[in-house]
Amino acid sequence: MFNCATSKANKGTLTTYVLVFGIIFLILISAIFGFILNQLKMADYKVALNEAFQIAEAGIDYYRWCLNNEVSQNCLTEKEYQDASGNAIGKFSLEVNISQSCGLITSQKIISTGWTYKYPNAKKRISIFYGRESMAKYSYILNDNAWVGSDHEIKGPYHSNGGVRMDGENQSVVSSAQQEWVCTDSFGCSSCPTSRGCQVRNSQCYCPGVFTTANGNPDLFSFPVPSFDFNAITVNLAQMKSVSQSSGIYLAPSNTINPNGKGYHLVFFKDPGTGEAKVEVRIITGLSATYAYSLEEGWHYDYFTITSEYTYNTYTIPSSCSVIFVEDNLWPEGQIKRKVTVASANLIDPNTDSDVVLQYNIDYSVKDGSDGLTLISERNVLIGPNSPNQMELRGIFVAQKGRFSRNHYPGNIRDKLEIYGAIVSNGRVGTQWVSGGTIVSGYRQRESNVDPHLLYEPPVFTPFLSPQFKVIKWEEI
Repeated sequence: MFNCATSKANKGTLTTYVLVFGIIFLILISAIFGFILNQLKMADYKVALNEAFQIAEAGIDYYRWCLNNEVSQNCLTEKEYQDASGNAIGKFSLEVNISQSCGLITSQKIISTGWTYKYPNAKKRISIFYGRESMAKYSYILNDNAWVGSDHEIKGPYHSNGGVRMDGENQSVVSSAQQEWVCTDSFGCSSCPTSRGCQVRNSQCYCPGVFTTANGNPDLFSFPVPSFDFNAITVNLAQMKSVSQSSGIYLAPSNTINPNGKGYHLVFFKDPGTGEAKVEVRIITGLSATYAYSLEEGWHYDYFTITSEYTYNTYTIPSSCSVIFVEDNLWPEGQIKRKVTVASANLIDPNTDSDVVLQYNIDYSVKDGSDGLTLISERNVLIGPNSPNQMELRGIFVAQKGRFSRNHYPGNIRDKLEIYGAIVSNGRVGTQWVSGGTIVSGYRQRESNVDPHLLYEPPVFTPFLSPQFKVIKWEEI
């Protein structure tokens, strides 16, 4: 017998199941579609972030173009960005932080922010540090032939426009602009080292651009390479003089202040009370003679030893333009605070070139890159006869027309010379004299190190190896 009540109950239950499962199905479908839409939005957002990153990079490229074409002052700080099809899809904005000294740009930090019109809040920021390589990249840049003794440790690139006999221990590339050169007696080639690649031709000893007979590492020799244009890296001394007179410290010829003036003795120090960078200026009135020899002058007398002087003035070195121009011979020493450039040149008398005499140590107040020295001599940078037994020199030392060296003082032998920075010398460098394989004058042991802190942020007026700014540091912030 058919039960109508049971049939209706079953139909009701079925309907309930259909409704319940239908709702569940709709919920699932909605969740799936919602998930898909959310994933599509997230993918679209990620694309926008990627595009924002590309736009930020375009801002960096745009500013670099402005910088290297010397139109950075006219660069837009906000600019529209177009894709490959020419469609405007977003913008970038630039924040420019310029480091200047004496009104000259030394380095720049750029922050570029990019975003798309579709997702203006999805931004990417890139920070770039722009700089130029200074001559501090090299431990030595020479415009003459060189013989590096076996005691000398060279911890940095070494370049000469002449030939190089590298008997020292080189830990970086040693390069020469020469394919070969004539190695003479003064470079230890009285007996031509044919086992080291040299050849005797026409009674002369021809050697490779760079070779070694002792401790040099031939795997790091490179020759011939393009020569350095010493005219291009010559510092504009007239500009330095003008800037020092208006914004820095200028010292006129000492004999215009005192008829007995023979030059200036500068003592650098950090004021113990204020922490300011100071320099005590002394006028030298007496110098004693030392019998000496150099390849350029032969036997002669050097008047390098100070016998009388007096304090002329003490200056605070301007933080906005830390330049000192000395129109006379110069004896510097002391502890450098801040990044300072010092030049010695006689621009009044075209027949007179000034020299720098290094009679004492030169150090920094801190070694974290905050301090630095560029010392420029119109002619020579010479280490004097009474230099310390253990001598330490920090800075970039430039002998524009002459040489960086220590003349031969018979029987005057010192222990160790340490240099942290760079030597730029137009003439032959020498701080040790040898006769018959025996040291007869100069330093027994020498060590030369580059100072990486001065590579991209050297003192103002330090010559750069290239006028082009390049990316030194890149980071996403």
